[in-house]
Amino acid sequence: MKIGSEEWKNIIIQGAKVFDVNVGLKEVEQFSIHAVELLKWNLKINLTAITDPFEVAVKHFLDSIASAGIIPAGSSMLDIGSGGGFPGIPLKIIIPNLSLTLLDSSRKKITFLKHVIRTIGIENIEALQVRAEELAQGTKMFDVIICRAFSSLEQYVGSALPLLAPDGLIISLKGKIDPVELQSIRVSDDRKQGNGKISGLLIDIKIKKYFLPYIDSERTLIIIKKLR
Repeated sequence: MKIGSEEWKNIIIQGAKVFDVNVGLKEVEQFSIHAVELLKWNLKINLTAITDPFEVAVKHFLDSIASAGIIPAGSSMLDIGSGGGFPGIPLKIIIPNLSLTLLDSSRKKITFLKHVIRTIGIENIEALQVRAEELAQGTKMFDVIICRAFSSLEQYVGSALPLLAPDGLIISLKGKIDPVELQSIRVSDDRKQGNGKISGLLIDIKIKKYFLPYIDSERTLIIIKKLR
């Protein structure tokens, strides 16, 4: 199976229905362009260990859009550690009126992201080579902050909170939940939601488990809201 083939596109179109997300022909064609460029550039710089076309469709694109239903249309969104453009670019394609900022500390990855943005022709999107802590020194804030490439949940949330607009959401995409990691923000694995405290701020935490289509792989959305 080749990326961009009808079979590849159909995997995404049908798989997205599991998340109640409608992927049309225009959107899946843009996904195809992104995927082709990802694997082409991956030969030169380390963007992803996932290179099988089927796995790219499921583990990159379908996983990225799993959170589409909880992101308000028209939001300003920050993707921290965007790397190959996930989950930010697929979400922007599905929700075109998002104002999206992609963040990564790697110059090479930012060069790739800017190339993909130009190649697909996406508007109202920027890619910045800067760390979240440095961006927080400015005045810009975001309605949604999302990430799926973090080593520490506590550190990620701590760096995201200063950039979060009032009533905004922090979304973390993870595999199975690590109870020890969740304990760091004071929520236990056996509850669907609860309050916690991080960086001295009270937060509301919701946990949503889901399974990736076709491979039945368990994933987790951790949705965090700063309480007033």
